[in-house]
Amino acid sequence: MIVAAIIIIVFLIIGIGMYNSLIGKKNQVTNAFSAIDVMLKKRFDLLPNLVETVKQYMQYEGDLLTKVVELRAQAGNSNLSTEQKLDIDRQLSSSVRGIMVNVENYPDLKANQNFLNLQSTWTESEEQIAAARRTYNAAVTDYNNAIMMFPGSMFAGMLNYQQISVLENTEEERKNISAKDLFNS
Repeated sequence: MIVAAIIIIVFLIIGIGMYNSLIGKKNQVTNAFSAIDVMLKKRFDLLPNLVETVKQYMQYEGDLLTKVVELRAQAGNSNLSTEQKLDIDRQLSSSVRGIMVNVENYPDLKANQNFLNLQSTWTESEEQIAAARRTYNAAVTDYNNAIMMFPGSMFAGMLNYQQISVLENTEEERKNISAKDLFNS
């Protein structure tokens, strides 16, 4: 009788530990995505200053600037899903890369101290977003491993935990960049 009680207590302690571990890993994923969200908000807050500074010099890239402003407005919608936020982030990154490439055609803009400060802040923000994405992917991998490996898979099934996809680059982002093409455009 005592042996049976000890076995039950041991299994109960293991079960509680597994449950708490899964909850902790799920919360780490949520926290990691929240860090990405904060970094994206910081980037969106930089955009108006960047656009206004660039507008003074780039008369011909108005469509690109308009697209950036529209994407920023869409990103401000708090009802967006994670996937929608990430899609807007990808589009915005691509558009801003286009602006930065076009800066080469405007020597006065390249020398403008305000623009240089914004460009530096933008680069720092992009690096922070990349770091937050790496942290998110590490948390997602840890979570996915926990819900897929035995005995965590038993608890994950009971709790209806599903696998989460890691953030990946799109095909467009995976393409090699040709410096020759950038400077000849």
